[in-house]
Amino acid sequence: MKHTRITLYIDLLFCLVILPVIITMAPVDRWFVNHTFFMVMLIVYLYALYFVYRKMNLPALVVQRKFKKIFWLMLILLCVTKLVGDFPLPKESDAPWLTEARQHLRSRIVWFFFLIVTGFSLSIELMLELFRQMLLKQEMETEKNKAELALYKAQINPHFLFNTLNALYGLVLTKSDKTESAFIKFSHILKYMYSHATSETIAVDSEIEYIRHYIDLQSLRLNRHTHVVFESRADNPQEQIPPMILITFVENAFKYGASPDEDCTILIRIVVEDGNLFFETENAIMRGADGTDSAIGIENCRKRLELLFPGRFELMVSEKEGIFSTRLTIQLK
Repeated sequence: MKHTRITLYIDLLFCLVILPVIITMAPVDRWFVNHTFFMVMLIVYLYALYFVYRKMNLPALVVQRKFKKIFWLMLILLCVTKLVGDFPLPKESDAPWLTEARQHLRSRIVWFFFLIVTGFSLSIELMLELFRQMLLKQEMETEKNKAELALYKAQINPHFLFNTLNALYGLVLTKSDKTESAFIKFSHILKYMYSHATSETIAVDSEIEYIRHYIDLQSLRLNRHTHVVFESRADNPQEQIPPMILITFVENAFKYGASPDEDCTILIRIVVEDGNLFFETENAIMRGADGTDSAIGIENCRKRLELLFPGRFELMVSEKEGIFSTRLTIQLK
């Protein structure tokens, strides 16, 4: 429910239910008959008092440290309340003590109404101000997360482009007949990357196709010694996932798991089932990892996952007996 609707409902509740009930605590019927002007003035004053509090928002003024404004506002309201409570009324009896007692009673009732309206208004404004502060904090946290995600994306994309351009450069130098095909696949990859650069989520089949293009592009520069196994399955091809969340792991598998002169296998598996994504890579370590590049890429992915799926993912990276593996599980729903 929107904040404006909440405040509207509160105002209607006070004006149509709470304040009329409070006013009936006074001898309304007799005052309306004998002191009509005073009674109308009192009702108008109580409603005006409530909306003055709502308009000025004292808790917000306290947060802003505008204590001088609060002082003058409360001083004016106290003076007006004093004038209303001491409003001269015609004598209802020849006994002076009885007139004075009734005047004192009316003054006490006016101050009682003042305290009730003040307490209710300040309580509502305090709750609404806390609500506003919570929303502001949540909005700031959301914007911070978006900025961090944009930063991690910006760090991942140039890293990927640099490695791919290196592969294309190698094909050009060797005058491979696969060069033209490689550039076509590369253009598809670039189109995908920049068309989804600002997208929060995409269909899983699009991400799988993107990774397939990347694998095909990398396979063009590999010889018969490197065998690539790519398996993918999705029970719901339109399941939404963040774009380019897996590419760093695939990239690392090719970077450190391919060899031009030794037989090796690179396994890449993507399964989406029952609202969960299971991702796995496994490759023999065919060259020493660049600690800086590899660590930055994986760390960026981990931070991005923490922002996107807090408490809903598990990432395991291990190296055992010359085999490097990554296993990622994400609860998408």
